[in-house]
Amino acid sequence: MIIDDVLGAAVRDNADWCQAMCRAHGLTGTFGPRAWTSAVRTPLYYPDAVTLTEDATAGDVLTGIDRTAPGASVKDSHARLDLTAEGFRLLFEASWIHRPAGLPAPAATGDWRPVRTPEELAAWALAWSGGDTDEAALFRPELLADPTVTVIAGHGPDGRILGGAVLGTSTRVTGISNLFAVDGTDPAHVWSGTLGLIPADRPAVGYESGDDLAPALATGFEELAPLRVWLAG
Repeated sequence: MIIDDVLGAAVRDNADWCQAMCRAHGLTGTFGPRAWTSAVRTPLYYPDAVTLTEDATAGDVLTGIDRTAPGASVKDSHARLDLTAEGFRLLFEASWIHRPAGLPAPAATGDWRPVRTPEELAAWALAWSGGDTDEAALFRPELLADPTVTVIAGHGPDGRILGGAVLGTSTRVTGISNLFAVDGTDPAHVWSGTLGLIPADRPAVGYESGDDLAPALATGFEELAPLRVWLAG
């Protein structure tokens, strides 16, 4: 896959993941030619709109979302928009990342496997949230029935969760999101364990920022392009 194709697939996979999370909460977003939008405010941490193409405009994302109260957010997938005039501020910037197909998975410690039951998902979500039950409630059992979503967890010899991630397979790539390492676990081990569950013939994609970027790059990922997330005041 050439870089533009990989980026497009990464953007679409991420939008599909936002749609899957909304669907698990009983919501349905809309895919337009240049943006995905949700007319109803999305679950915690999830954008109300995602640009899908480089030529997406402010109108493409703002006309389809609820702006009646503060807190609406937009994922500017190609870092092309300036929404300050619309009352938004830049929340953060990040980099799309890509790991080509065919690279061997790094050696991983721990037992890495998909989460299969609601009970396992509840334990995973608590580990992901650092014990915050309100945040953990974001991950509902309905996600386990989605054929394009796989939640994975790594376990130590004592059964303790070491870390985990969410895999999306809606496109020709495998999207990695919500990757986390519990205290004392090297994030690079989580990336390695996660990559071990991805077929070798599929590119892996995602996005990271700040200190979370380096462990991904250390396991064979490359930076693709920037993205931005905007938040309304």
